[in-house]
Amino acid sequence: MTKTFETEIEAKNFARAKFNEGLIVFAGTINPHTPRQLISSANIPSWLEGGPEQEAAKPDGAQEDEK
Repeated sequence: MTKTFETEIEAKNFARAKFNEGLIVFAGTINPHTPRQLISSANIPSWLEGGPEQEAAKPDGAQEDEK
């Protein structure tokens, strides 16, 4: 399922609920927001704990996946 939200708080609340259900969750930014970010399932817990200004870490191997 893909959903978009007006605010990062709304996105975090949705992701938290799905993550707590045991689902694999990914989050990220969409155009025109830059820089584009992808929060992998492994990084969701730290993203949920951080404030809205916290920059997401790039997932391991992100550069290799872009080739």
